[in-house]
Amino acid sequence: MGASLSEHLHEQQLPAAYKGPRGVILLALKRAGALTTRELSEQLGLSANAIRHHLRELEAEGVIAYRREQRGVGAPTYAWHLSPAGEGLFPQRYKELLTEVLDRVAAQAGRQAVVTALETRFTDLARKLQGELTGATPERRIEAVMRALGEGGYMAEWRAGAEGFTLTEHNCAIRALAERFPEICVAERKFLEEVLAAAVQRESHMLEGCPACEYRVRFPGGEPTLTVLEGPAHPAREEQA
Repeated sequence: MGASLSEHLHEQQLPAAYKGPRGVILLALKRAGALTTRELSEQLGLSANAIRHHLRELEAEGVIAYRREQRGVGAPTYAWHLSPAGEGLFPQRYKELLTEVLDRVAAQAGRQAVVTALETRFTDLARKLQGELTGATPERRIEAVMRALGEGGYMAEWRAGAEGFTLTEHNCAIRALAERFPEICVAERKFLEEVLAAAVQRESHMLEGCPACEYRVRFPGGEPTLTVLEGPAHPAREEQA
């Protein structure tokens, strides 16, 4: 007997790269918002040990996370939910919608109107950070830039080399926009120069087919001591319900 319509629709809703139990877990979390290990076990008909195994794998891949929740009387429990990366596994059309809107604005008000609006994002962020960095050391400025890029989803890392320092962005969080309005990439470089108070030169560019965007950074005077980590430390794993 063939699969029922509901089973077919259920299969279509699973994230493309996640089929089987892991995909079903992601779908359950998407629908419920947050579920405990016990709730997932009861809903999916799998043992708690099997659920924990899949949850550990999904957490290691960064698509789920857990938080403490108070549910009624008693001790808090740990509930699992989708991370931003996990949410991104499900269909989202905001990128297409945003670029369509911006294309319409460009057609009606001119391309420069869109470019100016996009540049304002970096200008406002630079102004905010500069207020915090008056008289700051290069090390402090690096920390501020890495924090901003990390929060923006750029998967950035910072390393020292024979010819100064290199800032690498392994992900372009606004690629759909940059492909239509590459002027925003120029605004990003200017932002880095302003906040780092250093000379910044682009060495590679995703829009030109490179695997990452890479900047060479040269500070005036003495070079700073590299103290910045590639990303935030992973918190110690707590016992999950």
